[in-house]
Amino acid sequence: MTRLRVAVGLLLVVTLGGPVLSGCAKAGSVRTGAADDATLTTNVKTVFINEMVGGFETIDVDTSNGVVTLSGRVDTKEQEARAIELAGTVRGVTVVKSTLQIQP
Repeated sequence: MTRLRVAVGLLLVVTLGGPVLSGCAKAGSVRTGAADDATLTTNVKTVFINEMVGGFETIDVDTSNGVVTLSGRVDTKEQEARAIELAGTVRGVTVVKSTLQIQP
């Protein structure tokens, strides 16, 4: 009876665990999908909030397939450069594009 329980337990682990483990991301894999893009957008916005420098609250962030596009307005060219730099530090971001407008 004990061997039967062990055998059934192992069978369940192999049967149910295989698909779960095969869905895990592998090192170097490319992130795609709306959920991943939403996470990247949130992470970029979080980096902006944590920077605690004025001017980033008027920046909109859109992400598609790891490409982040910054839009809206900033006061200076330096703020635009800093926003691009910060967005690029977020893991999973492949490219940062800016359509930011400078409006002092």
